Amino acid sequence: MAEYKILVVDDEEPIANILEFNLKKEGYDVIVANDGEKAVELAFNDNPDLILLDLMLPKKDGMEVCREVRAKKNIPIIMLTAKNSEIDKVLGLEFGADDYVTKPFSTRELMARVKVNLRRVTKQQEEVVEEKTGGNLVIKDIVIYPEAYVIKKNGEEIDLTRREFDLFYYLAQHRGQVLTRENLLQTVWGYDYFGDVRTVDVTVRRLREKVENDSSQPEYIMTRRGVGYFIGEE
Repeated sequence: MAEYKILVVDDEEPIANILEFNLKKEGYDVIVANDGEKAVELAFNDNPDLILLDLMLPKKDGMEVCREVRAKKNIPIIMLTAKNSEIDKVLGLEFGADDYVTKPFSTRELMARVKVNLRRVTKQQEEVVEEKTGGNLVIKDIVIYPEAYVIKKNGEEIDLTRREFDLFYYLAQHRGQVLTRENLLQTVWGYDYFGDVRTVDVTVRRLREKVENDSSQPEYIMTRRGVGYFIGEE
C-alpha cells in the first residue's frame, strides 16, 4: 500500500498522465481531477497528502481551488503554472500555495519538490508527537500550543496554514533575535527548498493580516530593515 496519496489537478490530459505515471513510479497513490470543481471534491473527500494544482482550469481556476482547500485543510499545495511572471507566483503564495513550478518543468525537479514538501509534513507530525505537555509559548495576548498545532489570540483560535504556523512558532522560539530571510527559508522551509526569499515576505504578510490588530503597524512580527524579521521581547 502506498504511503502517500497525491492529487493531480490538470485539464491537459497528456500532462496529467505524465504526472500520474511518474508519481506512481515513485510509489505514490495518485488520484486525478481535470477541473477545479472535481479537485475541491477530491481534496475534501479523498484526503490526499499533497496536491499538484494547475493554475488554468475549467469551472474553477487554480487560485479558487487553492483558496477553498486552504480555508479548511493544511494539505501541501504545489502550484503548476505556464505563467512565469512574478505576480502569478506571489498570488499563488498569497492564496496559500506552499510551492510553485513553472511549465514546462523538469520531472526530476518536480518529484524532488514533492518529496521535500512531504518530508516537511512528516517531520512536523513527528515533532508534534514528541512535544511535551507544558511547552506553550505566550506572546502578549497570543498563546502558541505546539502540541496541538494551534495558535489562539484572546482565547480565539487563529486559522493559520501549516507554513504560517511554522514560521510564527519559529520566530517565537527565537524571540528577540532578528532572523534573516535566508535563515528563515532554510530552517522553516528546509535546506532543500527551491524557492527564494520573497516566499518569506509573502508568508509574513499573510501572518500579519491574521495575527496583528493592524497589519500596517505590527506589534508582534517586527521588521529590521535590511536584515530580517523578529518577535520583540516585552
